[in-house]
Amino acid sequence: MYEQYLLALLAPLGVYDLKDGSVSGAELHALGAGLDAAALDLDAAERESLTATAEGEGLARREALFARRPAAAGPEERRAAIAALLQIDGDSLTPEAINRTIRGCGIKARALEMGEGKLRVIFPEVVGVPAEFEQVRRIILDILPCHLAVEFYFRYLTWAECEWAGYTWAEVEAAEHTWESFQLAVPPED
Repeated sequence: MYEQYLLALLAPLGVYDLKDGSVSGAELHALGAGLDAAALDLDAAERESLTATAEGEGLARREALFARRPAAAGPEERRAAIAALLQIDGDSLTPEAINRTIRGCGIKARALEMGEGKLRVIFPEVVGVPAEFEQVRRIILDILPCHLAVEFYFRYLTWAECEWAGYTWAEVEAAEHTWESFQLAVPPED
C-alpha cells in the first residue's frame, strides 16, 4: 500500500533507481513495508481506543474498570453494556436511568420503585429464576444505590392462572409434572 504510494511519489523526481533489485528500490520496499505495518498498528490502536469500535483488548481493559463484568456475550452487547455503565452519575437515581443502565448491561430486568426506599427487580418474560442469576444479581446490586432495599421478584405459576388456563390434576399428572416443573408451567401470554 505505502510502497506503491512512495513509488508513485518518488518516480517523477528521477533521482532514485526504482527498478527491482536496486538498492534504492530495496530501501523503498523496506520503508513501505514498515509504513504498512505501522498503519495496521495505528488502525488497531484507534479501533480499540474507542468504546464504539473496540473488539478485543479495548473491551477487556474497559471491563476491568468495573467491579463486575457485564452480562453480555458478543462485542456489540459488551460495547453497549460499557456505554451504559459509563453513564452512571449523580443523576442516575431515577427509575428510568436505573432501567436504562440495567438494560444496557445486557440484563433483561426492570427495577420498579416501591416507595419508602425500596426497589423491586422483575425479570419480564422469564419464568422462575433467570439463568446466571448470581452474576446478574451482583451486577444489579453494583448498579443500584446502596441505600435502597432491593427485592428480586421471580415469576411462577399462580392458582389464578391455573384456573384461567383450565388446568386439571389429570392434565398435570399426564404431563408428568414435578412440583418444580409445574410451577414453571405458566400459560403463554396472549
